[in-house]
Amino acid sequence: MTTKTQGKTGWQRVARRIRVPLGFVVAAVFLVFARSSWHSMAWSLLLVLPGIWLRGYAAGYVKKNAELTRTGPYAYTRNPLYLGSMGIAFGFAVAAGRAWLGLLLLVMFLAIYVPTILSEEAYLRGVFPEFEAYAQRVPRLLPRLTAAGFEGSSVGGGRFSSERYLHHREYNALMGAAAIYVALVLRMLLKR
Repeated sequence: MTTKTQGKTGWQRVARRIRVPLGFVVAAVFLVFARSSWHSMAWSLLLVLPGIWLRGYAAGYVKKNAELTRTGPYAYTRNPLYLGSMGIAFGFAVAAGRAWLGLLLLVMFLAIYVPTILSEEAYLRGVFPEFEAYAQRVPRLLPRLTAAGFEGSSVGGGRFSSERYLHHREYNALMGAAAIYVALVLRMLLKR
């Protein structure tokens, strides 16, 4: 293994570990610097609500580390959870009314989530021999317009499961978004 490869693998490992704590730091920065208005918060819902829905929908399909999920939203994009997270994050950048927060989120995504996605894909390639065929038909992030069909993909994880949704605790995304909106509203009301 070359030094360059080791460095990339090292950063991928670090990126995977810090992505959640860093998200809390960015949320705190967001709340401190946000200059929300009723209009900006209303517009933000166009990204936040679909993002929450997509994360929840994807969580009801995926069986992490047990099978390669290729149904539901995974037939359109290989990373619906991250795509949903991006929608939520950029929606809150709109709510904040600060363009530089959107730029900060973009930099964070490129620095943290791209290496994380690449690391996860390397793992999936090693564990699931069918991943390569899946990756050739389904885009990494931006979704296809039509679902990619796969023979035998309805076996196992072919339907949405509320038990999986609950198991993955995806309701936390909804509760977190609601808490941020409450904090923004309180901040607007207290500043008057």
